[in-house]
Amino acid sequence: METTRRKSLGTSPTDDQQPGPEQEESTPDPGAGEAGPTGALATASRLLRHEWTLASLAGLLLAVVLTWPTLKHPWTTIPGDIGDPTLQAWQVAWAGHALITDPLALWHSNALFPEAYTYAYTDTLLGYAPVGMLGGSMEAAVFRYNLLYVFAHALAFVGAYALVRQLGGIRTAAAVAGIAWAFAPWRLAHSGHLNILSTGGIALCLAMLARGHGWSLREGHRPALHRPGWIVAGWLVATWQVLLGLAIGLPLIYILAGAGLVVVAAIGWRRWRSGRWILGRRVVLANLFGGVVFGAVCIWLGTTFLRVVELYPQARRDLSWTEMFSPPLGGYFIAPADSWLWGDYFEPARAQLTWPPEMALLPGVTLIMLGVAGLSYSVFRLRHRLLLGLGVLVSGALGLGSNLLGDGDPGYMTLSRLLPGWDALRTPGRLMVWTSLLLAILAAGAITEFGRQLPTMRWPRVVGRIVLVLPLLLVLVEGVNRTPHPVAPPAPTAIRSAPEPLLVLPAEGISEFHVMLWSTDGFPRVANGFANFVPPHQQQIRSVSMTFPDANSIAYLRQVGIRSVVVLPDQLFGTPWDGVTTRPLDGLGITREEVDGAFVYHLG
Repeated sequence: METTRRKSLGTSPTDDQQPGPEQEESTPDPGAGEAGPTGALATASRLLRHEWTLASLAGLLLAVVLTWPTLKHPWTTIPGDIGDPTLQAWQVAWAGHALITDPLALWHSNALFPEAYTYAYTDTLLGYAPVGMLGGSMEAAVFRYNLLYVFAHALAFVGAYALVRQLGGIRTAAAVAGIAWAFAPWRLAHSGHLNILSTGGIALCLAMLARGHGWSLREGHRPALHRPGWIVAGWLVATWQVLLGLAIGLPLIYILAGAGLVVVAAIGWRRWRSGRWILGRRVVLANLFGGVVFGAVCIWLGTTFLRVVELYPQARRDLSWTEMFSPPLGGYFIAPADSWLWGDYFEPARAQLTWPPEMALLPGVTLIMLGVAGLSYSVFRLRHRLLLGLGVLVSGALGLGSNLLGDGDPGYMTLSRLLPGWDALRTPGRLMVWTSLLLAILAAGAITEFGRQLPTMRWPRVVGRIVLVLPLLLVLVEGVNRTPHPVAPPAPTAIRSAPEPLLVLPAEGISEFHVMLWSTDGFPRVANGFANFVPPHQQQIRSVSMTFPDANSIAYLRQVGIRSVVVLPDQLFGTPWDGVTTRPLDGLGITREEVDGAFVYHLG
């Protein structure tokens, strides 16, 4: 029996044929009309062999291999360093904990006691909250972080793969684009920034929205292929992407808003010229529903962060931060130290950068070459190639920040003054997310054209296939990492036994990240914590605790609600709290006990 099976997001019978979401493939269906195990097995077999199943499995496998050894010791080690990753492990854990226990208290976390809105003091990973609901210990928090680290790379591959397939690329081109975007050398500098690595939703939502509107670069707009369900899915994925953080999400918001205005203008123009609407009612309703959800979440996040700025004016950073992190033009051709292939080669060049983690922005030598080739040799139409090239130039120019034209005005600094929230994006080089994605699409156009012409070439077919696969091997090699995976600092037993709210000394620098991670075991309220600014209570607590224990510090700590102080003697050397454990307690009305090498002071 024959049945027609539609392939979602564009698949094609062979790599050399023109792919497209609109294609219908009539294939024998051995399970059709059959009941029982045989039909179920046939359906399962088809699902396992489906392109998107294989692409997802390939993405996971690539992510495990190219992020190795992240999953070698996932309970105890953490990729990058023991700074930001420990903070972000806490962020995921707190969001999940809040959803289970008290969703209305989400923004008022257990850290930085007794301040308010403490979860919004820095970029959040709220979109990963469902994962944070699983497990309830520090080890579970580290394990979750490692899984999400691998997942973020896998989803970036799948998202770029889906986008290129929807736009009209062959499978090989989509795989090259997916690897080149998900494992680009510049991303290795952000091994400690899960929010920056979590970009898969960007490409995936664009693929879904294009699919729902029946649009591709090769075929243009075809109203007969409108799929409202994909439109809603695209908006929901975009919403989830924004919930992963505004550092990456805010540019997406403005790009979708700008694209929406262009589409509305085009529809109006078409209506005026032809007297017909090119979008049906269901498509309009799908966009309205999805757009309202997306807009509501953006407003919710925006008003929350604005509330923080209202409460703490010092949370707003001026544009001097943007100037400090703006990369030079040469940064686009310098690889970070964590690149296995290019790290040592570019070491002298990195030494000239004032802040290499945000200025070593090499998207990949292979990607640059293929992207340039895609401007002149491509399956895509000339006007589309020119627009993609213009996008590369514009996003690259904006990525220079204040180094564009001397002061970045016009440019990134102009946007910082005009667009709400843009001034908070103090690291212009992160726009490489968009520059590299556009380069990947250009590269896919060139590879697709080569694959299309391959059957007509006089070369031996095996030679053509090798040439077609060569870019795949090159981007794979450029994606190999040598990222350090230090052991996450174990939680002192004393923190588990100390009455809350508590203060851990020393209370500065990287130790603040660690206390937040340790607090994921039960989430006791702690005065420690990290923020993009120093809240008033935290500053005062740090100041008075430097003389702890004395009458003045004890009185103030009691006043703000602190019930115990945990001192870690092995971490005091060289800090303002050095010598705390030798100070007398006579007449202060407090007690002290030793717990596994740490001291717990009970304030009563």
